Amino acid sequence: MAAPSPTDHKNRKLLGRLSLPESRFIADALRAETVGGVLLLVAAIAALLWANIPAISDSYASVRSFHIGPASLGLDLSLQHWAADGLLAVFFFVAGIELKRELVAGDLRDPRAAALPVIAALCGMAAPALVYALVNVAGDGSMDGWAVPTATDIAFALAVLAVIGTSLPSALRAFLLTLAVVDDLFAILIIAVFFTSEIDFLALGGALVGLALFWFLLRRGVRGWYIYVPLALAVWGLMYNSGVHATIAGVAMGLMLRCTRREGERTSPGEHIEHLVRPVSAGLAVPLFALFSAGVSLSDEAIAQVFTRPETLGVVLGLVVGKAVGIFGGTWLAARFTKAELNEDLAWPDVLAVATLAGIGFTVSLLIGELAFAGDATLADEVKAAVLFGSLIAAVIACVLLKLRDRRYRALTEAEERDEDRDGIPDIYEEGNPEYHLRMAKIYEDRAAEHRRRAQKAAAAALQSAAGSTTEADRPA
Repeated sequence: MAAPSPTDHKNRKLLGRLSLPESRFIADALRAETVGGVLLLVAAIAALLWANIPAISDSYASVRSFHIGPASLGLDLSLQHWAADGLLAVFFFVAGIELKRELVAGDLRDPRAAALPVIAALCGMAAPALVYALVNVAGDGSMDGWAVPTATDIAFALAVLAVIGTSLPSALRAFLLTLAVVDDLFAILIIAVFFTSEIDFLALGGALVGLALFWFLLRRGVRGWYIYVPLALAVWGLMYNSGVHATIAGVAMGLMLRCTRREGERTSPGEHIEHLVRPVSAGLAVPLFALFSAGVSLSDEAIAQVFTRPETLGVVLGLVVGKAVGIFGGTWLAARFTKAELNEDLAWPDVLAVATLAGIGFTVSLLIGELAFAGDATLADEVKAAVLFGSLIAAVIACVLLKLRDRRYRALTEAEERDEDRDGIPDIYEEGNPEYHLRMAKIYEDRAAEHRRRAQKAAAAALQSAAGSTTEADRPA
């Protein structure tokens, strides 16, 4: 995947057209996320069926609580914990690379371009947390779950788009992806700051030494998976035993990779490694985490608890209302105070639809739910159910809003992809290129000549047919 080159933002409109490299990068990245999102959706459905079919529900609890791993290293963990602490480290490693690339080669490199998604993402995290807090203050609930509705799951959101067959214009797709990247950054900070209690400084020091060695080897240009994979595993194990959530190790190593290209390089090391690891993250790590985390009881009593208990109701309203209001409001405020004009091809309802779609919080929301209510397994499962219901409601509302504009989106997408001169570059990016217009003139001239030839041939055939009819008429009976 080619890294996007920053667009000229001096006259760039709010949600305006992307540069060609950036547009292609976004399309490639989201195509991979969509496939992973579909697998994630399948895994979540499988978990719910496994946990709620009476004949096999006991086996689900037994499997995810099965312990495996070296106890001498402090890693005798259940399969559920291996998925949350181990496999999700791979997910956050990829998130770290994505964040690094956005900071050095993407839209976040330009402060003016970064302002919109950063403000929107911050408001999109603050508003759900505020909604949760208000509901739980009013209902005398626990404030421990304030961070649960703050996360957006880009893969799940794209899977929903794929299922309903809706195509978003590149500007909206880029906005959604950048929102998710910034969202992941702050989710990482929340996990690191608020869900670290007791710290083993010896283990943490060992992890930091391992990270320093990782960084040194990268800067020296040392290559070989047989060096980095064992080192990464050692850093992860030390980070886990330190009391800091082990996924932080994945993020840190992702941020250390170089994501800019040097002369003669087709891809940067970060791009190359992301290309190798992303299928493992999207196709294995995240779906397995969903399989072992999304299996919650959906009995009548459990569903009733989701909409009556303040903790769970706060999560649902945070995802459905807080996310939409926060992202839409943050975008509007950014446009209002920077005097930016919305792209004339789009309208504010489009921003609201994407903001609502961002209310699909799954992977990171489930993880934070487990961390926030680690001491209360029943409440943790109810919060997970709330995440599922909130995400489902947000998805349904977003689908309705997006479908209302689907015809417009398809027209914009077709215009962005049209390549009549077949040179590999969409025509919309060549409007200022004189050579493009000369090529198109030649194409139209050739087409006109072909139509004239066909017209002459058709006319000759018609005359011949008419002459034959006259001859038949003159022949004596």
